[in-house]
Amino acid sequence: MFSDAYLAIIRFMEMGGDVLWFIAGLTFLMWTLIFERIWFFRNEHRLLVLEATTVWEHRTERKSWSAHQVREGIISNAASRIAGSLPIIETCVALCPLFGLLGTVTGMIAVFDAMATQGGNARSMAAGVSMATIPTMSGMIASLSGLVGTTYLKRKVEYETELFEDNLTLDH
Repeated sequence: MFSDAYLAIIRFMEMGGDVLWFIAGLTFLMWTLIFERIWFFRNEHRLLVLEATTVWEHRTERKSWSAHQVREGIISNAASRIAGSLPIIETCVALCPLFGLLGTVTGMIAVFDAMATQGGNARSMAAGVSMATIPTMSGMIASLSGLVGTTYLKRKVEYETELFEDNLTLDH
């Protein structure tokens, strides 16, 4: 059963050409980073908020201009750590369809090559068309799957950043 699935995946990857391996690697990286952010929110986020809040709460004075600047610095640092690798994830989501288009171009080159060398042999042209469409489909599916994860993470980052900012009180 495992070997059948493995062979089906290898056959699919061969039909899509070399670009499909790049899409698979990019998708793996993207989802690894998404799961890392989810793990961060489940495990490390509370500690980050607690540390930053403790730093702010131990200040004796919180009303001056310099205290407001310190607060803004704490918020900025925490927001950066909360967002983490989100920009890289968004870049991966944007790159997936572009790699799919690259696969389309390489597949069409194979079609034109088959037409030039074999005079329009339908069987050889079909392999090129397959090599052109599979990476496009794969890039779009990878991008859409990453879009789901990115949307969840963006909302979580915005919510947690606003909540953290609201918890750093200015009065004392």
